[in-house]
Amino acid sequence: MKTVFRTPTRRRFLAGSAAALAAPAILRSTRAYAQTPTLKVGHVSPRTGPLAGFAEADDYVLDAIRASFSGGLENNGRAWNVEIISKDSQSNPNRAAEVAADLILGDEVDIIVAASTPDTVNPVSDQAEINEVPGITTDSPWQPYFFGRNGVPGVGFDYTYHFFWGLEDVIAAFLDMWDGSGVTKVVGGLFPNDADGNAWGDPELGLPTPLAGAGYALTDPGRYQPLTDDFSTYINAFKEAGAEIVTGNMIPPDFATFWSQAAQQGFSPKIVTIGKALLFPSVIESLGDRGDGLSSEVWWSPNHPFSSSLTGASARDLAGGYSAATGRPWTQPIGFKHALFEVVADVIRRAEDIEDPAAIVSAIAATNLDTIVGNVNWANGPINNVTKTPLVAGQWQKEGDMFDLKIVANAQAPEIPLTGALKLL
Repeated sequence: MKTVFRTPTRRRFLAGSAAALAAPAILRSTRAYAQTPTLKVGHVSPRTGPLAGFAEADDYVLDAIRASFSGGLENNGRAWNVEIISKDSQSNPNRAAEVAADLILGDEVDIIVAASTPDTVNPVSDQAEINEVPGITTDSPWQPYFFGRNGVPGVGFDYTYHFFWGLEDVIAAFLDMWDGSGVTKVVGGLFPNDADGNAWGDPELGLPTPLAGAGYALTDPGRYQPLTDDFSTYINAFKEAGAEIVTGNMIPPDFATFWSQAAQQGFSPKIVTIGKALLFPSVIESLGDRGDGLSSEVWWSPNHPFSSSLTGASARDLAGGYSAATGRPWTQPIGFKHALFEVVADVIRRAEDIEDPAAIVSAIAATNLDTIVGNVNWANGPINNVTKTPLVAGQWQKEGDMFDLKIVANAQAPEIPLTGALKLL
């Protein structure tokens, strides 16, 4: 369901009074005669709350982007300063909408970007759409982004664009990983009652139909409420069905609760492949030895054969730079946060009139850019306003005292090399 603040758009507000009608002219005049005018980019991310793992590298990425933008970006032969204003969604959709509205109506950003699950990108995109401000988002499967915002195929949206992979890609990656394992094709599904969980568990758009078509029996006991403290019903259902695989999409605290209770109740699946929760090394490390062998989708890694259009850095360079600067392991959202601003820079340089939102939207739609996460080209999208990036599957394997995310299945993106083989739990 959309979270919508019934506020007037900037353009409609300015059209609402004679005094305000003069404002665009004053603004454009100020920009026209200023030696170096400034373009504002709003950024929304879940820095705190249960989704904070997605924003762990925000400071590192934003510092590097600001340094890259420090000399300004050129548009139509003129330099523009770029100011990035970042705000915390607190992992809350309502808060994400509030800070997006504040960025648009208070800070008057020219472009807004966001990342990290439908709980962030959907409300931010909705605010951009109703306020007629160009928006670019990532880090959410495209189905919960598009259909979760009541998108209509063939119609789409006017101001908001998204790049990431889709549920069809994550399903294909999971099946690629599981098919050669030799385990019984009985799967237990864990889907929360949120935008991601409802999309992943949807009978047609999500996992059930493709898994059945591939010969897997899915046991889905129904949606659980996020931050639940008791998974006994689900564990019992999986044990009764003889599930040897567990899959789904969970936030880290929920997976930790489930995995602890599974051990307590004697449930020992041979493969556990969970989206979202198992992306982050910090989560795996917190599980200790019980983190060894868990698996998930892999959006981005140091082994991805892509480079930044902004800096020329390879994926390995970017991941290694983060680890060297912070002393922490690389994490998958680094690449996509960086790529968001690669697209922003490319759009700023190409827009015919950087002060016209419609011209910025046209430049976004015309993007064809090789980024550190792969090619971003909305002409190749599976649906309006969406383009896809490659996806593989990986498994956390302990090497000494450290965990390494091995890429163990790459049939859908063979350009991304395998770095290990799947091991059963």
